[in-house]
Amino acid sequence: MKTFKIQLLFVLLFIIPISALQAQDDDSQAYWVHEDVVKPSMVGEYENIVKELVENLKKHEIQEVNMIVANMDDQRYLYVGPIANMAQLDNPYFATLAKKMGADKMEALFDKMDKCYDIEQNYVIHLDNNLSYMPSGITQTPEGQDYRKFHYYHYTPGNRAIVKEKLLAIKNLFASKGSKLNYRLYRSGFGTRGEFYMVAIAAKDALDYASKIAENNELMGEDWRNAYNDFMGSLGKYESFGGGMRPDMAYIPEE
Repeated sequence: MKTFKIQLLFVLLFIIPISALQAQDDDSQAYWVHEDVVKPSMVGEYENIVKELVENLKKHEIQEVNMIVANMDDQRYLYVGPIANMAQLDNPYFATLAKKMGADKMEALFDKMDKCYDIEQNYVIHLDNNLSYMPSGITQTPEGQDYRKFHYYHYTPGNRAIVKEKLLAIKNLFASKGSKLNYRLYRSGFGTRGEFYMVAIAAKDALDYASKIAENNELMGEDWRNAYNDFMGSLGKYESFGGGMRPDMAYIPEE
């Protein structure tokens, strides 16, 4: 995590124009994402190092770090934290931890972690409340549902308006049919490569996910197939990845 060290957010995100980072309002919530692409042979070692980091965060009761963690089937690990406002980005992210556990010890921990991957990146995404479908209330971590399917819908800037229109039509269709399949929709932000919407669907496991999809397809019928095919026709690229939430690698400070 070379750029996920003490100065990560200060150096990287301090330069973001305010217009590019609408941190939080009634319609959306911005999140910073740090992504590590871990070498397959180093996954076990990498996870142990992150868990050691989390233990130190807990031990020293660090308040400024707040991250949920997901990993995908292609050995990508995503560290996701909410951005409340721009002022939050002015402070070095791990400064307090460095003071409490010792800067040398913390640097040594990150140095070991750096050997586990060759690629890392940082960017911002926005949870779109208006386009997400969770009638009972939006949460990123539904209880007992740590499995995830991540769907990435890439589009060109020229198609931005029509893609959004079709996504809203899909949400309205879900509501009109009384669908039980909940999803959260994120849009790309500062630092992403190209524009996309990412739909995250939670389930107990892969079998539960497949069951939910089958039940929803039957409920929605031909209207859903037509709407989805119409939506897909407006895209430039589609990708999907299985994965899951990793509460054992996450850190949420106690209030």
